Amino acid sequence: MRVAAGQFAVTPQWETNAQTCVELMAQAAEQQARLLVLPEALLARSDEDPALSVKSAQPLEGNFLTCLLRESRSNNMTTVLTVHVPSTSGRAVNTLVVIRDGEIIAHYAKLHLYDAFNMQESAQVDAGNAIPQLIEIDGMNVGLMTCYDLRFPELALTLALQGADVLVLPAAWVRGPLKEQHWATLLSARALDTTCYLVAAGECGNRNIGQSRIIDPQGVTLAAAAEEPQLIFAELTAARIMQTREKLPVLKNRRFAPPQLM
Repeated sequence: MRVAAGQFAVTPQWETNAQTCVELMAQAAEQQARLLVLPEALLARSDEDPALSVKSAQPLEGNFLTCLLRESRSNNMTTVLTVHVPSTSGRAVNTLVVIRDGEIIAHYAKLHLYDAFNMQESAQVDAGNAIPQLIEIDGMNVGLMTCYDLRFPELALTLALQGADVLVLPAAWVRGPLKEQHWATLLSARALDTTCYLVAAGECGNRNIGQSRIIDPQGVTLAAAAEEPQLIFAELTAARIMQTREKLPVLKNRRFAPPQLM
């Protein structure tokens, strides 16, 4: 299965960001990708107003996703991204959305909110309370995660134990001391923990690092972006997963019970 991860710098205008997403979708589909992962919180972003993503929240049936759904009807690709969806007054849910054939086929409310490194996502965002269902693409089961979820191996392991072959991760990984090292290390670690492929798309710009990655089940980086807008591709195979799990049967060898959501 050919997959893609696309990164770009989100602007304060949702219309501009929607057009960029549509262009990346068209480019990925032209290259025969069956899965495209885009970054986190794509509606709007501003260095001068950290709250703009929440202030710009739109419902799932809003204009932003309507533009992407229209483009989705013209291809046979599955697209994954996150947007903020309004909840109560002044608050939103950081929602991962899966699009296929012009429809939203799945969505997931981010479980782990980024209350770390002197930031507090929970001040304006409501956390999810459910583990997302797997989706199927070309015979592969795909598990859904969002950004800060990467630091919590329990979610990745739960998805793998449910049958995931691939983990996807829209992200907006904030710059900071050692943060790029954390990103690269954690991506490889989650792939190795689960013997799954991992497709991660990072928002780039002044605030976030970009550095989208596609990692194989043995922690090998198949494709990588730097800090500039880019679309990367890789081929995923069931044979690689099977070979890895035969040599490295960590899912069978574990001695702990499956994690449970609190």
